[in-house]
Formats: sequence, C-alpha cells, structure tokens
Amino acid sequence: MDIQWICAVIIILAWFCTGSSGHQTSVEPPRNLQIIDPGLLGHLYIEWQPPPSLLTLDQCTVKYKLKYRSTGDADWKVVFTKKLKYGDGFDLSKRTEAKVQTLLEGRCTNESEVKSGWTHATFQVPSQGDLESQIRDFHCVYYNWEHLTCTWQLGRLAPPGARYEFYYWYEGLDHAVQCDDYLQPHGRNTGCNLQNLRQAEYIDFNVCVNGSSASTRLRPSYFTFHLQNLVKPSPPEKLSVSISAYEEVDVEWSPPAGGTPPQCLDYEVQLTEHDGDADAAWASVSTQAETAFTFSQSNRSHVSCVRVRGKTNMFCADQGFWSEWTRECFYVSRKDEKQLFILIAVVLSFLAVVIIFILAAQGKKRTKGEKKISPTSLYLA
Repeated sequence: MDIQWICAVIIILAWFCTGSSGHQTSVEPPRNLQIIDPGLLGHLYIEWQPPPSLLTLDQCTVKYKLKYRSTGDADWKVVFTKKLKYGDGFDLSKRTEAKVQTLLEGRCTNESEVKSGWTHATFQVPSQGDLESQIRDFHCVYYNWEHLTCTWQLGRLAPPGARYEFYYWYEGLDHAVQCDDYLQPHGRNTGCNLQNLRQAEYIDFNVCVNGSSASTRLRPSYFTFHLQNLVKPSPPEKLSVSISAYEEVDVEWSPPAGGTPPQCLDYEVQLTEHDGDADAAWASVSTQAETAFTFSQSNRSHVSCVRVRGKTNMFCADQGFWSEWTRECFYVSRKDEKQLFILIAVVLSFLAVVIIFILAAQGKKRTKGEKKISPTSLYLA
C-alpha cells in the first residue's frame, strides 16, 4: 500500500514537472541594438534584432519595450512595439541613449509576462568647432500659416569670412534641403524664408544651421519644432465700430485673409477712453472664434479707441504669437454737451427770427417815408 502511494505521488510530480517544463520562464534580450543617423538633421532610427531563441517558440506574443532619451532629459520616452525599428527626432548636439528589452506573453508562458534584460546603445555626433562659433538667438515665425522666416545672429567667434547655411527636413522629403532664399542684410546669411510648407505642419520640422570657414571649423546648431506652434497671424480685417442708442460700443471685425483657418483663431479686444495717453488703461476682453463684441461706454471723454488682435487657439496649436493690433478711434460726445448744443441751436434760431423781424420792420418804415414825398416838392427842389 505504501509503495502504491509513493508511486502515485511520483507520477503526479512527474506530470507537474513535465507540464511546467513546457512553459517559457525566461527570454533573451534583443541583439545588435543600434542608433543610426541617416543624415536627416536629427531624425534617428533605433534598430535591433530578435533573440535567436524566439525562432523556436510558438503560441506566444513577442513585443519590445524601447526607452530612449537625450542627455539632460529628466525622463525616458517609452514605446511598446512589435517592430524591430523606431524613428524619432533628437538634438544632435546632445548624446542619445537607448535601451530595449523583450516581452513574452501567451500560452507558452502560461499567460504570464516574461521580461528579458536590457540591451543598451548610445550615439553622439562628434563635436567640431568652438562652441562660441555657433549661431545665436535663433528665432522662427510662421507668418499667417503661409511662410516661415527664421533668423539668427552670427557666432561670437565666427571669423570674418564665415558663411552659415540653413538646411531643413521633414517627413516626406527624400533628403535634407538647403534654403534658397537667404536674408542677407549685410552680405552674410542671417536668416531664411521658406514657403509652401502645408505638408510639414503637425510633424517634426528639423533644422540645421551649419557654417564653413577657410580658417576654422564652425559648430553646427540643430533644432526641431512644429510649424503650427510658431504661427503669427495677420491682424484682423474690416474693423468697424458703432455706438448704439443705449450708449454701447459695438465692435465687429473679420478674420485675416490668407492661410490662417478662421476656426483656429482667438481674439483679444481692448477699449480705452483716453486716446493719446501712453499710460491709458485699456479694458480687455478675450473671445473664442467670435468676431464681434459689445462694450458699455461710460461716455466720459470725447475720443475712444478700440483695437483687436488674434492668436492661434488651443484647438490648433500648443502655442503661438499674437498678431499686430488693428486700431480705430471714434468720437463720442458727452450728454451735457448734447444739451448745450441743443440750447445754442435754440438761441441762435431765436436771434435769427428777431433779426428778421427787425429788418422787415425797417423795410416797411423806409417804404412809407418814400410815399409821403410829393412830385411837386421834387420839382421845386
């Protein structure tokens, strides 16, 4: 009896061991992790290969957890993918690091998740030139959603013959493209104008401003941004102001013409009653896509001014620039002035009537005097 019980226990343990041995309890990390620069001004590709052991596994789902960042970033960017390649934009002036691990789940792991260790890789463009040879004060504005203007200052240690060149790339272009419309206020490139960029909106726009000099190397500068966050719309158009019978100021305007979508604009409307005073207080109101507003007019001054400007709203961009102000001033008379004008008009009308009566009376007297003179008297004379 004891022998039969022992045999039964051995059989059960063997069955459990056999069943559990069919479940995957570990997995190898990915191989050959690389960070590749295809020459797209900061758009890098992170690639890896699967571990060899995955070739013999079935009934399992394989995914990869990718983490990457640039030097100075507080947090890692995390991506879960089934692919073996991932691309994103990076600042090439900084060191890039990435790591990836294998995630295994399914019947082969008894529905539990199995994680591998990490595979690491780093990438950095070799530094060239003095840091002070980089351009300074780089600034871009996307005017009215139609053309991009970027400007910069020359590097502090840039030699007299240094020449800076502007290159850009976005998804859809085969390669980086050089600017063909430079700003050259003093014969040297300090800006670039670009047009026809609709297809580049809402994706990474990569820029490199590089330099060349016969005497020394110049350090390049790299930038990545989104065009819709750099929009400066044109000022609103057709601003009109009217005063209602209830002493209210009705303000209306139209969205600017051009490439700016009307639904993407918010407005700020301001009114002041002290025209010409640099320190005058402005009453300010914001509107969301509306193109009309009504102010209550205190009627305490002769001249009031209204101005309106626009900015891309949060539904179309994360940030942007305000347009220039459009402004119109108008005359508003006081209530007591209106009463004074009425009184003056009445007095003048009364004086006019009196003068007319006096002139008429004098005319009648002159006519009677002429009738009393006889023809005989005129003959004797």
